[in-house]
Amino acid sequence: MSANESLKRAEELLERLRAKVEGLERLAGEAGDVDAAVDELAEVAEIAKELEAEVQRARQSAGAGA
Repeated sequence: MSANESLKRAEELLERLRAKVEGLERLAGEAGDVDAAVDELAEVAEIAKELEAEVQRARQSAGAGA
C-alpha cells in the first residue's frame, strides 16, 4: 500500500472516529444508556488503533519511497 493510500485510509478512519465521538457526546448529554456509551467508547478505541496503524504504514511507505 502506498503512503497516499494509507493517508486516505487514515482520513476515512478519522472521519469515523469523529462520528463515534459525536455519538458518545450525545449519549453523555442524555440520561443515556451506559451500556451503549461503553460500546461506543470501545469502538472509538478500536478505530483509534486502526488509525495509528495506518499512519505508521504511511510513514513506512514514505520512508521506503524516499
